[in-house]
Amino acid sequence: MKPGARRLRTRDGVTHTFDPGSFALELILSGGPPPWDRYEQLNTPDDAAAWLAESYLAADLPFTAEDVRVTKADLARLKDFRELLWHVVPGLIADAKDVPGIAVRRLSPADRGLLNASVGETPHRELDEQGAIRWRTPITTRQVLGAAAEDLIEIIGSDRVSRLRMCQGDNCALMFYDTSRPGNRRWCSMQRCGNRHKVGNYRTRHTD
Repeated sequence: MKPGARRLRTRDGVTHTFDPGSFALELILSGGPPPWDRYEQLNTPDDAAAWLAESYLAADLPFTAEDVRVTKADLARLKDFRELLWHVVPGLIADAKDVPGIAVRRLSPADRGLLNASVGETPHRELDEQGAIRWRTPITTRQVLGAAAEDLIEIIGSDRVSRLRMCQGDNCALMFYDTSRPGNRRWCSMQRCGNRHKVGNYRTRHTD
């Protein structure tokens, strides 16, 4: 499975693959404020390092958890940024549904300040002894936040914002950036909500 695509498990035990299409939106999947804290994956700095090594940051150039530096203070900053995403991203989606437990808001001056303050360093590439490209390590949390902030800013500040989506499945609030060529992705995953929709339509057509 490519970095950035996540295997998610529903409360009824069903697993499916979900691709959020963007590193910034991928961060939302790592947990969140109540009631989404039941999905928390970043409980310790080591958890965060391992999670990042499987993220979109590793899509072009892999790295390991040992290549990432995360302190307890870094982890708190990472979660603060993630909480910003939870409140702001649904407000950018044209047909977003209500998200249980989340006070959705438009991007406020304070939100914009936090987002802009996160911009700065991003992970650096360098050449190894054989002339191959690798990440300059350690990759710091400040670089991680810089990459996420730049990702979101590029989406918000362009017509790409129209490609932010929320799954149209019933009782599903997964959000993603639509990277499909026609721009008509509707579901978090065809394995889950897309299939449920097909089954529902089939039953409707064949009900006497």
